[in-house]
Amino acid sequence: MKLGPVSRRVLWATLAGLACGVSPGLPASADPAAVQSLQDSGTQAPLRSIHFHDAATGWAVGDGGTILKTVDGGARWDSVSSGTRALLVAVYFGSAQTGWVVGSQGTILHTSDGGVTWKRQVSGTQSGLYGVHFLTMSTGWVVGAGGTILHTTDGGKRWVDQDSGTGAALYAVFAGEERRAVAVGALGTILSTEDGGRTWIKQDTRSVATFFDVYFSDASHGWAVGNVGAMFETVDGGKRWVDRTFPCLGLCTRPLDLIRIRFSSPKAGWIVGERGVLYRTTDGGFNWVKQSSKSKANLFGLSFPDSAQGWASGDRGTILRISGLGAED
Repeated sequence: MKLGPVSRRVLWATLAGLACGVSPGLPASADPAAVQSLQDSGTQAPLRSIHFHDAATGWAVGDGGTILKTVDGGARWDSVSSGTRALLVAVYFGSAQTGWVVGSQGTILHTSDGGVTWKRQVSGTQSGLYGVHFLTMSTGWVVGAGGTILHTTDGGKRWVDQDSGTGAALYAVFAGEERRAVAVGALGTILSTEDGGRTWIKQDTRSVATFFDVYFSDASHGWAVGNVGAMFETVDGGKRWVDRTFPCLGLCTRPLDLIRIRFSSPKAGWIVGERGVLYRTTDGGFNWVKQSSKSKANLFGLSFPDSAQGWASGDRGTILRISGLGAED
């Protein structure tokens, strides 16, 4: 899988720089309700993605075909045979039994037994695949290098190449209600479809940022995050995106790269990224407060199965549990 300089920097290297960037006027302080604990993954492989179906059952994937599974909330992580040595970049489960993993050289893996066994699906491409999301158990999208967008309506038995209209690398996709989806990537690229991907429309961001993730907290409110603190927000389902990029405050030389964003409720959200950077919002993203983090490793994955707890994954086999959040979020 060939990666450009920006994605190589984010995926593999720990860069110099000072952590910075919160909403103007807010102090960078830890929320005492959030308890962080590092878990023993049993590997030193970078873990590119993590997904929890519920508070007990989760999976993490990474370099060298690494797939890990836990059934006790991460107290123990067991290695599962993936049948490949490919770099695995993203994992998504639509149910406790059914999931997909994507990665380098057009790799798509599928499980129907909770990740005990994995079988390769025919992607029809050799491009690196970076993001996967399913709207239903049958309908989903995969995105990747060179503007690749693949679509399935039968759970991945057949993947169809869709015309993205761009050659930019696409790093994440989010499937919304009905036939709507949004994909993001390099060169400020945000694409949206409302017809199941027959047509993808490029949104005007006026940005050259590389977006690494996109997430919608409800049908209207969505966020895209990326390198050098890039953050864009939509309040109309993705028709218009507003620049909310973190400023560089104090002694900051540049904002850190933001790699993953997730919401556990319409108001409660988290962002992770370069050098263990961790942000939290409890007001729907109006304000983001920087949390002190127990990990200094680059964090690539983030998953919240409920409003009380979540997990992040990253370099050197890092798995970070965030708990004690309370149901009020």
